[in-house]
This record gives sequence, structure tokens and C-alpha cells, in this order.
Amino acid sequence: MDTIASLFSFITTPVSWVIVQFHAVYGAIFGPNTGWAWGLAIVSLVILIRICLIPLFVKQIKATRAMQTLQPEMKKIQERYKNDKQRQSEEMMKLYKESGTNPLSSCLPILAQSPFFFALYHVLNGIASGKKIGVINDSLLESARQAHIFGAPLAAKFRDGSDTIQALGASVTDVRVVTVLMIVLMSASQFYTQRQLMTKNVDTTVKTPFMQQQKMLMYVFPLMFAFFGINFPVGVLVYWLTTNVWTMGQQMYVIRNNPTPGSKAQAAYLERLTKHVTHHGKVRRRSEKSIVKAIVAKGRDRNEFERKFINALNKAGLAAQADGTVVKSTVQAAVQTEDGATTTTATAAAARRQQPKRQSKAQRQSGPKQAGDSLSLEKSDEPQDAKPAAKQSQKPSSGTRSKAQSGQRKGGPQRPKSPSKK
Repeated sequence: MDTIASLFSFITTPVSWVIVQFHAVYGAIFGPNTGWAWGLAIVSLVILIRICLIPLFVKQIKATRAMQTLQPEMKKIQERYKNDKQRQSEEMMKLYKESGTNPLSSCLPILAQSPFFFALYHVLNGIASGKKIGVINDSLLESARQAHIFGAPLAAKFRDGSDTIQALGASVTDVRVVTVLMIVLMSASQFYTQRQLMTKNVDTTVKTPFMQQQKMLMYVFPLMFAFFGINFPVGVLVYWLTTNVWTMGQQMYVIRNNPTPGSKAQAAYLERLTKHVTHHGKVRRRSEKSIVKAIVAKGRDRNEFERKFINALNKAGLAAQADGTVVKSTVQAAVQTEDGATTTTATAAAARRQQPKRQSKAQRQSGPKQAGDSLSLEKSDEPQDAKPAAKQSQKPSSGTRSKAQSGQRKGGPQRPKSPSKK
């Protein structure tokens, strides 16, 4: 680790200068030799670095979304050229070039902050060994060696011996307890960050090897932090715990406001957006307009959650436009009914869908009687002897066939018989 940290010594001076400036601010409030002054200086360094890395984080999100979109095509290439690795690699690079994606873009934030991480490790390691690093002079070095965070020196490690820890003015028990607690929190925050990414922000309709890799990383990363954490100074643990908490909060914000299409997070987001739009009748935020615009542009390629969103807007009399805005639907126009009243198509459709009430047996039996006397008079005018004759004509005898069966026409010229029946 010391060798790796020395490779990033070119950035040690800027990192140490930023820490000293923040220490001067917090030292005026809490005291220059306190752990609060030095600990908050490290936390502020993390926040400053992560703010500067926000553009890379946005690029990472776009690269991850693009990689998720390409997973089905990548799987087809792997199956097609599974026996030719060179051709498979060429087709993969061709696919990346055509889509404008780069697999390494998702690693940019980690790669960008790694020099600051190792530079901070180099600074704190120099404090532990009593060496001046960067702009830290003798007085700042002595102040940093006296600073304790919950009883543990800033430069102490879990694996340090009792002599080293006592030279820093602390006990082995305090250092072990503080470092173990911080390692557990660091690993737990990393696990939760990866878990919410897997359970909430992954397209559940596509099963690809990418999901299996993410699930494996969910368990591998916390173990890596726990393994390497015992070799980190307390100040570096503060740095890494702060950056994990920042990543967790930043990812929660992204999952809530810009979820992956087809994920559970998108279903929850579109449900909230439906309530908001139907209540206010419009889309107010620019981010919401961009999401609505993307959904409209998909057309028939929308997923289940996006179709539900569009249908909910239509039921509310609204329509999503190509520019991401929402207006009142033109389908809900006024329609003139038969009785002269004015209604809407939605109301007319609801009236057509409404089924008549089912009548009881007594109502069905009394219905024809209440319809009028004409029906009863017609029945009474029929001759009584005609009824049996009608019934007799409806039931032909078993020995003869009816005219319909013999092929003869009723009440017209008879059809000539075919020669075969002569």
C-alpha cells in the first residue's frame, strides 16, 4: 500500500493544502488539536472531491443505462460467436462504437478519486511516522498526532502494535473498537448501496449476465472493504466511510428521480408522477418533462409501467406531448346525445358500458301483459281450431319428410329433381 501511495505523491501537496485550509476553519471553532477539527477537514475534503466528480457520476449513470440496453445484443453476439473469441471481441467493439458507449465509463468516478484516496493515505501515514508531507509543517504534524477521533488517533491502524499506539497517546482497545466499528459501517453502507441498485433500479424484464455480475459485486465489495480496512489509518477510514455515505445518498436520489426503465423504481416514480400530473394538470420540472418526452418517443416499445402511465393520463382527460408537456386531451370533446344534452366521449362510453338492471321473474312474466292490449287482442282474434293445426304442421310425422328436408321450396315453384333420383 505504501508503494501504491508513493505513486500518487504528485497530488500529495494539493491534498495536504486542502486539508490544512479546512483545518484552519474548523480549528477556530473546535480547537486546532481536536479530532473534530481534523476529522471534519477530511470529511470536507471528501465532499469537495465528490462535488467535482458529479459530471463524471452523471456520465457513469448514462454509461450504465446504455450497457443495460445493450445486454440483449451482447448476449446474442456471445451465443453466435461462442467458439470464436476473437470475432466475439471484434463484434463487441463494433457494437460499442455504433451505440457510442464505453464499458469503462461506469468506472470513471472510482478511477478519478483513487489518486486523492492514496494521496490522503500517504499524508496520514507520514503523520503516523512523524514525517512532514506536503504543506504540513512541524506544528501541524504535532497537532495531527494529538488529534483523536472517539479516542483513536487519526493515524492509528487496527494492526498497529501497542508501542506504536501508545506513542500516539491512545490504548489498543480504543483503536480496535473504533476501527472495527468504522469498518463495519463502511462495509454495510457499500452493501446497502449495491443492494438498492440491484433490487430497485434494474430492469426485471431482461435477465442477462450483467445482473449476475452486479449481484456478485454486492457481496464481494463489502468483503474487500473489510479486508483492506484493517490496514487503513483511522483518517482514511473516515474518508472512505464519508464517500460511501455520499454515494449511497446520491444513488438514492438518482433512483428516486431518474430510475432505470422497466425497474421497480420506475414503477414507483411513474405512480408518483401520475398523481402529481393529474392533480396539477401539467408537468412542472425539467427532469419530469425529459422523462415524459422519452416515454412518448418510445411509441409501441413502451414497457408495462410506461403504458400504465399513458393510460392513466388518458383516463384523466390528459395527453402527453412529444416535447414532454401534458395538455388536455382532444379525445374528450363534447358530443351531442339523442335527447339534445351535451356530454363527453368518456361519459358516453361509460353509458354504453353500463349494463341494464336484471328483471325478476314476476316482472318478466307481467311485462308482455303491461305492454298493451293490442298483443292480447291479436291472440284472442285467432281461431281456436287454428292452433292445433299450426302445432300439427310444426311437428311432421315420422313416416314422411318435411318440405325443408326434401329440398322443395315453400310456397314457390318446385325444384326439379336430379336425374340420379329417377
